[in-house]
Amino acid sequence: MQLKIAAISLAEDMRTGNFKSLYRGNGIEFMDVREYLPGDNVRAIDWNVTARMGRPFIKQYNEDKELAVFFVLDRSLSMLGGSQKNSKIQIASETAALILLASEHNAGANGAVFFDGDIQFACPPKAGRDTAMTILSHLDDYDVIEKKGSALGNALEGAAKMLRRKSLVFILSDFRAVGWEQPLARLAQKNDVIAIKITDPMDSELPDMGTLPFYDAETGKISVFPTSSKEFKTAWFEHNRNKNDYMKIFCQKHGVIPLTISTVEDPILVLSQFFSKISKN
Repeated sequence: MQLKIAAISLAEDMRTGNFKSLYRGNGIEFMDVREYLPGDNVRAIDWNVTARMGRPFIKQYNEDKELAVFFVLDRSLSMLGGSQKNSKIQIASETAALILLASEHNAGANGAVFFDGDIQFACPPKAGRDTAMTILSHLDDYDVIEKKGSALGNALEGAAKMLRRKSLVFILSDFRAVGWEQPLARLAQKNDVIAIKITDPMDSELPDMGTLPFYDAETGKISVFPTSSKEFKTAWFEHNRNKNDYMKIFCQKHGVIPLTISTVEDPILVLSQFFSKISKN
């Protein structure tokens, strides 16, 4: 119940600001022209009519109010990690559920692709409670891992092929994968994309606990790290910061909005602040 109440507050935020333009999908119907008024979007100016009439006119359309929301959710083994009470996949699933319920409250179309080392589940965007409930039921199975590795790049490619109209795409992942950059760039060419990186405090700061073995869930490899070494802890921090900087720069270059949610944060608070900030831009 708390999740649904929190989602309702997000629903209004998703109808405002920069996301309002997403209510106009591809294939909207041209209706008429009218004279330009101060504050109108200059991109809507009909230059042919403007040239004939000698004063600016803008195009008007019958709007498609349905907002299509699509989720790309990482369920690879690295997402099971977390130094606090919540794992990365738990935070990712809760975040996706909040946005999904908010979208369903807005009577929007919802779709998703979940992946680990392969594609686990895929559903094209479709309006209706049945589709939303189907996605929610799959979100509950967050501890089901079928294959090692990360198919992030393939999932992004699949999403781009599945989306027939401009959609609002949320990617929820720790981005511990290779080959995701170009698929992400292509997906963002025709859609509005928000890349939500799920993090954990240990990604950047290790506890001072001496020499400890670290297990890589994806490869099964065990490495021994000197967590008490100042030099090693600095290198660990710098490596993580460089990866974060690389992702942010890449996203900004290709029109993707980056967002970070940690396992120690409350997703509803982060999302509320994020949508509020977007609506003011």
